[in-house]
Amino acid sequence: MIPTLARRLFLAALLTAPLAACAGQGLMNGASAGAIQQAAFERTATGIVVTPAEGAARRVRLEVYGPETIRVTATENANFDLPASLMVTAQPSTTTPFQVETRGDLVVLKTAEATAEVSRETGAVRFLDENGQEVLKERAGSRELSPVTVEDQKGDHRFLATRQVWESPDDEAFYGLGQHQQGVMNYKGHDVQLAQHNIDVGIPLVVSSRNYGVLWDNNSITRFGDPRPYGMIADQLIVRDATGRFGGLTASYYQNDQLKVQRQETEVNYEFIREWSRWPEGFKSQPGQPVQTGDMGKPGQAGVKVVWEGTLETATAGLHKFRLYSSGYAKVWIDGRMVEDNWRQNWNPFDHDFQVQMAANTRVPIKIEWIPEDGYISLRHQDPLPAADQGALSLASEVGTAIDYYYIGGDDLDGVISNYRGLTGKSVMLPRWAYGFWQSRQRYNTQDEVTGVVRRYRELGLPIDNIVQDWFYWPENAWGSHQFDPARFPNPTQMIKDVHDMNANIIISVWPKFYPTTEHYKQLDAIGGMYTRNVDVGARDWVGPGYANSFYDPYLPAARDLYWKQMSDSFKGMNFDGWWLDSVEPDMHSNLDIPERTLRMGPTAIGPGAYVFNSYPLINAENVYKNFRREKGDERTYILTRSAWGGLQRTGSTLWSGDVVARWDNLKDQISAGVNTGLSGLANWTHDIGGFSVEARYSNPAGMKPEDKAEWDELNLRWFQFGAWSPIFRSHGEFPLREVYNLAQPGTPLYDAYAAQLRTRYRLMPYIYSLAGDVYQRDGTIMRGLVMDFPSDLKARDINDQYMFGHALLVAPVTEYKARSRSVYFPQGADWYDMLTGQKYTGGRSATVQAPEDKIPVFVRAGSILPTGPAIQYTAEKLDGPLTLIVYTGANGSFSLYEDQGTTYAYERGEFSNIPMTWNDATGVLTIGARTGLYPTMPTNRTINVRFVSGPGADVGNFDAAPARTIQYNGQAVEVRR
Repeated sequence: MIPTLARRLFLAALLTAPLAACAGQGLMNGASAGAIQQAAFERTATGIVVTPAEGAARRVRLEVYGPETIRVTATENANFDLPASLMVTAQPSTTTPFQVETRGDLVVLKTAEATAEVSRETGAVRFLDENGQEVLKERAGSRELSPVTVEDQKGDHRFLATRQVWESPDDEAFYGLGQHQQGVMNYKGHDVQLAQHNIDVGIPLVVSSRNYGVLWDNNSITRFGDPRPYGMIADQLIVRDATGRFGGLTASYYQNDQLKVQRQETEVNYEFIREWSRWPEGFKSQPGQPVQTGDMGKPGQAGVKVVWEGTLETATAGLHKFRLYSSGYAKVWIDGRMVEDNWRQNWNPFDHDFQVQMAANTRVPIKIEWIPEDGYISLRHQDPLPAADQGALSLASEVGTAIDYYYIGGDDLDGVISNYRGLTGKSVMLPRWAYGFWQSRQRYNTQDEVTGVVRRYRELGLPIDNIVQDWFYWPENAWGSHQFDPARFPNPTQMIKDVHDMNANIIISVWPKFYPTTEHYKQLDAIGGMYTRNVDVGARDWVGPGYANSFYDPYLPAARDLYWKQMSDSFKGMNFDGWWLDSVEPDMHSNLDIPERTLRMGPTAIGPGAYVFNSYPLINAENVYKNFRREKGDERTYILTRSAWGGLQRTGSTLWSGDVVARWDNLKDQISAGVNTGLSGLANWTHDIGGFSVEARYSNPAGMKPEDKAEWDELNLRWFQFGAWSPIFRSHGEFPLREVYNLAQPGTPLYDAYAAQLRTRYRLMPYIYSLAGDVYQRDGTIMRGLVMDFPSDLKARDINDQYMFGHALLVAPVTEYKARSRSVYFPQGADWYDMLTGQKYTGGRSATVQAPEDKIPVFVRAGSILPTGPAIQYTAEKLDGPLTLIVYTGANGSFSLYEDQGTTYAYERGEFSNIPMTWNDATGVLTIGARTGLYPTMPTNRTINVRFVSGPGADVGNFDAAPARTIQYNGQAVEVRR
């Protein structure tokens, strides 16, 4: 290694010409010769390039993308010839003015709203706002660019493992990062792995309570927080068995409640398929097959149970982090306290993180009880980091070509998300019908089932807009053929017409998966457009006898084109309204270890699977969106997708949270998952109401025990209530059947509770569709973290079971069985009204509120103007019907009612309208402003009713209550006095 001083002199001599050029252009602003010797820099058309005197980066480039958006790229050599970003579509700004100057060691790049300072000594970057206050600062010496070799079927490839750390004050909170189901709202001090999974979605955008965001432009597996992979428990802990013997835990294997095998095990590890060989003799069925667990309907009474017991001891006191990866039933006790109690369907295990405070050199008892149900388990651990390190902002990626990130500033978090979308694409509007109710099932087996469901909703007068044809409409041995099984779907074109004739819409599931026997596989394979390893190793799926299968390569342009052509040709003339893009992680097998998974999802046309690991869902959705939009012309497209990546919002897609399970903890975890999805730039998000998979005790409705039936009914209703206040309202799952009339008999209180939530959703459609318009017009977010609207309320930052639905409504779902009340925190800076009763609550404090089984607690911020519409059965009904504006007094407020044609892209051409409204609480005057804009089919005259809420009242929650005022609105401004 060249000594530091010699290295500086070497660099100065090497770069004399560029330095002279800079000085000649007046860019050094009088910097001394001594300063010039520290390191070179040059001004470019869009920023600066600095060559630090020391550190991991050979060069550091800053590029201006907007007044508050600056890209930072650090390379190990002088080359900035990097691959094009898959996430970022924007180009460096050539119109944003900026200045460059030097201040001692620093090169300073300044726009009107942000400043970036780069140390010529270390290359570390610091960001300041327009007032000169520090917002974000790289930790000096934290930049890492380490060579790594990636092996795949094409050989060895050289890349870089990268990491960057930024300082973070103790009171900072972090959000975003995609959709993760750990029940965590604020990620400060937590570890998050970005690696696409059925129920876990990584997006490398972190946003801060300090009103900035960092978009980390790397497509590989990335870790936020602790960069170290979690190890098995014996890697860093002293592990003893139940007798105190060093070396592992006591593992006891039971069959039908009889102890069959007992042995010491250093690891709790049946994590992936490769670990099946670890099972003791007598518990294996045959080589290469999982353990057989017997009667899954009687957990604990039949089948297999494994219990691990012993003690853990550490030499490092502090908060230790554990990661339980499991399916089946898993419980963990630490020091006698239960810290985990989980169930997941056997084929879809996932992580459950927990932390334990441990003293040094003290034995802590541990017990793990697992009923596998042919599932998987592991328990991993990580020693504490020093507090300053654990609380810092750290991002580390396994495979890349440089450190490449975007600093994104904003006046508030809405501004940060707006600037993020400026980088990665506008959130295009979904059709109006997407915000109505979605009915789905795993799965509709026949054409008659599909049309029969819509018909039954219409007969019962239950609002519905959409139905979904899920997978397996094809012949059993023809996955990827995109062909209907004629025995079950004799006339799919007629089926779709029948749905449309009932004023509903239908989308269909199309996977990126193909059986080699199909013509589509053969066509894609012929152009090098298939990943073949899954077939080569003999992998089989779960259908019938099991079929060979694999996925296509969307990174190959010719394969993308052919994939769409196959879809388009197969469904030509049927007139489906959208596509359900399932299994786009891609999930070739849910239980492969990561190294094998990266091999099977590659090699891709642009590099090894490890290099593009997280980006498949974006590339796939963007291809379908662009082609679908081109074919549909001016008609809005729709995509439902199971995974996402940065920029998905530009593809007209809704993300759903995957195959979650019917458990109360899974219901609660959806709240923080959905909020952080919104804080990752994706406003349109949904979930499987009731949970996709159910425990055996729920799977047979006719044979359910009364106590299980009672819990199922309440769980599904509480989830349905949450769904009605989610951006996209969608019921889906396995048995029991999820149609409202199958969940509850008409005429019962349970049925009435479902119907009430449906009707409430549709009465609020003017408000909801205005929120949808705001997503496009002002880069808004529908499901909002409390930190977005109440940034100065420190108590609100960590709350993981409440959220704002738009700016007006505070939603507090009930997530505990038999709960008939719950504690609600009312954010500071506003007063709040119970939406149903009008009871008023003061902000900045908590209160216990009533939550009867048929009600979800929803509160309206004082000063809100809430627009509601008439009773309707579908979103396109009565578009010229009367509106009722409900004014919640006690503060000034405003609202803008957005309307457009609802199904076309005319809004992009300016064809939409806004009706501004303001409430002056002191004067008691509601001003309905002059309408701006115009669109085809716009009603020129509207009846508008006005109601005022100032406290409790019998009719507060009645949408049809008598109005205080009624006016005829013709587009001109009008005042309504209370």
